[in-house]
Amino acid sequence: MTKPRLNYWQIWNMSFGFLGIQFGWSLQMSNMSAIYEYLGAKPDQIPILWLAAPLTGLIVQPIIGHMSDHTWNRLGRRKPYFLTGAILSSLALIVMPTLPALWMAAGLLWILDASINISMEPFRAFVADMLPDEQHTRGFAMQSLMIGLGASVAFALPWMMSHLFGVSTASSQAQAIPFSVRFSFWIGAVAFLGAVLWTISTTKEYPPVSGTAPKPVGGPGALVREVMLALAAMPRTMKQLALVQFCTWLGLFWMWLYFPVAVAHNVYGADNPHSSTYTEGVAWGGICFGFYSVVTFIYAMALPAISERLGPRLTHVLSLSAGALGLMSVVVIHQPLLLLLSMVGVGIAWTSILSMPYAILAGAIPKEKTGIYMGIFNMFIVLPEICSALFFGWVMSHLLGNNRVLAVFAGGCFLGLAALLMLFVRQSSVPENTMAPVATPASV
Repeated sequence: MTKPRLNYWQIWNMSFGFLGIQFGWSLQMSNMSAIYEYLGAKPDQIPILWLAAPLTGLIVQPIIGHMSDHTWNRLGRRKPYFLTGAILSSLALIVMPTLPALWMAAGLLWILDASINISMEPFRAFVADMLPDEQHTRGFAMQSLMIGLGASVAFALPWMMSHLFGVSTASSQAQAIPFSVRFSFWIGAVAFLGAVLWTISTTKEYPPVSGTAPKPVGGPGALVREVMLALAAMPRTMKQLALVQFCTWLGLFWMWLYFPVAVAHNVYGADNPHSSTYTEGVAWGGICFGFYSVVTFIYAMALPAISERLGPRLTHVLSLSAGALGLMSVVVIHQPLLLLLSMVGVGIAWTSILSMPYAILAGAIPKEKTGIYMGIFNMFIVLPEICSALFFGWVMSHLLGNNRVLAVFAGGCFLGLAALLMLFVRQSSVPENTMAPVATPASV
């Protein structure tokens, strides 16, 4: 079918749910390492405690992508997954900051990350579903704008709770997680669900071609078979982008793991997770993340024009390079305010990471397999996270001397490598529909 061009506010409405998703995800990324340290974790233990999150994404994303390709009901194709993930994520956000034990927090992170993935993955396919090809870049850029807006508030929320509203930042062995963090998670639960409900209520999905429902998903065997066949038939452009994604997300994951606690220990000089100085340092790390999200919000408005002039590939190369320089500069900064300059580069890179690879990929994959291929593509986000969780604890203790700032610097090096690899990506404007025939569910 020929898809009509959507106006600015229609694209805004269909993307608004991503603001809520990013709100919850940003609270998780900026606070979980600190929550682990509040509950007694050591620096080299943090990566393995994060293992649940990427493992969940590796399993959930292709499954949800495949299922949403084959769903059609009263809510639509992708919207049932938006709603299910939002409800589960909101419940997990409410419970997370009340947990008294480290193992409980690690277990609930598994549930929280799975729930966020249920909502997040179909949103990528939603752009390809709803917009004509010439509006894909604008649609993904709008998602970047929403991500920047939601994250800028979420990252800064614990600092706002303490400095603007006077909420206590004190913690102790008996009251491990400060109320400033607790209230932030509870506000995040409301924001997540509310934003997703807005998109569901304001956006109507297009019915399947010819008005017929997609074929049923079938059993687990059919699902696994289709994912394996899709992996085997990955277009060349997707394979090249996958390597870029792998290096990119190694860098990002190391930044998220260690930047807030690096600020607390190396810039603020805190040596006790239960000190007010430590809480202040972690909160300023959140402010820095919030600042790069503001940069993301601003840069996202200019990104379509930049991409049209330079092309998506070169735009992504330059943006990743800016992020690499930003993270590597952290190693020589000792004043909190100067960290905001580093975050300008990170914000530029983050905007492009959220849009350019997906805009390039959308033009190279078969339209009828958008959901499953977007899910598989996201596997190359979680695989580097799994590698980090399994092996970076050893790197921290044996090579980096548990120096959190050096971990952030190493993340910048990987963003630079990703920029270099991006130069070799072949951009395709015609879907590389090389997918082998897939057994129908009826034959399973």
